Amino acid sequence: MSLRFARWTGYACALLILAGCSSTVRVDPPTPEGATAAACRTLGERLPQRLDGVARVETTPASPYVAVWGEAGIALRCGVPRPATMAATDQVPEIDGVAWFSDPARPLLFTSVGREAYVEVTISRQHTPENVLVELAAPIKAALP
Repeated sequence: MSLRFARWTGYACALLILAGCSSTVRVDPPTPEGATAAACRTLGERLPQRLDGVARVETTPASPYVAVWGEAGIALRCGVPRPATMAATDQVPEIDGVAWFSDPARPLLFTSVGREAYVEVTISRQHTPENVLVELAAPIKAALP
């Protein structure tokens, strides 16, 4: 086997390995309209590249209304419907100026409420929800009045 052939084979194997490590995560995007859609696009531009120590990854299908960090460890969807289980009398805690509804039946799901758009954040058990929600507060406050 020639050195040139071995080198190209090595490059091809490295590319296949990297392709196999692709970190594209599938998330169904919401379909907001009008002012909500515009606010969600603004939020998407303001979201951090790293959140709670993990990097933002690509999603499929690509959407300006979805962001994921890590291997789906943290997923954000902007422009979702109002949480069906949220009652008008529910007390929602505020973290750094953003109110978050937490559905008791889905303890890893948090939805920001009282803004131009509802923002749903799913946080895996590998992350601390308070840390994630604090880091998301500034972009949410800036993009969603």
